[in-house]
Amino acid sequence: MKTKPTGGMAVGRREFFRVVGAGAAVAAAAPLAARTAKADSENANERTKARYKANSPDIQAFYRVNRYPAKK
Repeated sequence: MKTKPTGGMAVGRREFFRVVGAGAAVAAAAPLAARTAKADSENANERTKARYKANSPDIQAFYRVNRYPAKK
């Protein structure tokens, strides 16, 4: 669908949304680029250690609640 010129500069609907979309993408990316990256503070041993205890109550409750029903 094209718009009819009305004496001034006519802008099509698709061109309008392309410009608006490109402007929104630039505006959304600006705060991400402004953040500074933090260095990784973990060493190799800390990265590979277990993150939870297998026999902790919350892990046991998870597996108890989410267990498949027994076959009949």
